[in-house]
Amino acid sequence: MIRVKVCGMHDPLNIKEIAEVKPDFIGFIFYPGSPRYVGDEPETELFRNVASHIKKTGVFLNENNHKILDISIRTGLDMIQLHGNESPASCFQLKSSGLTIIKAFNIEKDFGFEFLKQYALACDYFLFDTKSEKQGGSGIKFNWEKLEEYSMDKPFFLSGGIGPEDAGLIKSIENRGLFAVDINSCFETSPGIKDIALVKTFIEEIKNEQQ
Repeated sequence: MIRVKVCGMHDPLNIKEIAEVKPDFIGFIFYPGSPRYVGDEPETELFRNVASHIKKTGVFLNENNHKILDISIRTGLDMIQLHGNESPASCFQLKSSGLTIIKAFNIEKDFGFEFLKQYALACDYFLFDTKSEKQGGSGIKFNWEKLEEYSMDKPFFLSGGIGPEDAGLIKSIENRGLFAVDINSCFETSPGIKDIALVKTFIEEIKNEQQ
């Protein structure tokens, strides 16, 4: 079954409502350049509103590892998503601390998946996003046929422009590495505020085993 991550959350009430439709992961962006940034000193209520069975995921971009570890302890993060140019050594250092690591890569036509082999031991999951001038939340898909070139054992999250109408198409992807989808801007009424009905319907559709 494909899991669902709802990313870019920063409003306590909206987070509580999203948690009630039972995504598998909720993502909090700790990158100041994002319109979905949780802020320098996010309220602990943001994280208390997430039930224990939902994995709290912190998204960072080229951040200092010591700061990532400090934030993860203070906010109770379960997973760390690294969305910048983090090296395998940097990823492995965080993984060795006991955190679950997702390493994101921006996919374009000429991207070579061979590059990922150096990260195989340094993270738990890959995330494939659309290469864009924006750092996440671009609302643009990359060519999913590119996934046919991916043959590693490492499971991956699919991200980039996934919309409410895409559940059926996602379920038709045959790559067995597809572990989860990451939804964000196409489900929003404004940056960081998700449409609960759209998210609920998408989760129900993506988890329905019948095509």
